[in-house]
Amino acid sequence: MPEDLVVTGRWTVPDAELAERFSRSSGPGGQGVNTADSRVELSYDVAGSPSLPDHLRDRVLGRLAGRLVDGVLTIAASEHRTQLANRRAARERMASVLRDACAPPLPTRRPTRPTRGSKERRLAAKKRRGETKRGRQGRFE
Repeated sequence: MPEDLVVTGRWTVPDAELAERFSRSSGPGGQGVNTADSRVELSYDVAGSPSLPDHLRDRVLGRLAGRLVDGVLTIAASEHRTQLANRRAARERMASVLRDACAPPLPTRRPTRPTRGSKERRLAAKKRRGETKRGRQGRFE
């Protein structure tokens, strides 16, 4: 199953830069649960990768700073019973995390002020509510 990991149309991580480790998975599996190494840890050295474009490196490192250990991003998958399915899940999750990390930043929000009409409607609603409550006080004259 070794194949390159396509992150975006312009960025593909070669399979040689990905490292896979296998271990025993917890959870369902019947008789094979104690013998099959179905859990997958997929690692990618983000800081030292030659395939990561330089203009994206700072953005990706900044956004993934909390998930990186010595510049390496690790994704674990153990939700499936077979190693092959977990390998696919880990690769899909790795591509998704890297895609989100390299996405361009959202435009900054320009603060706006409430319109005069919305202010007047809000004050009129407050006045109506106050009159309703005043009518419940029980002062009959």
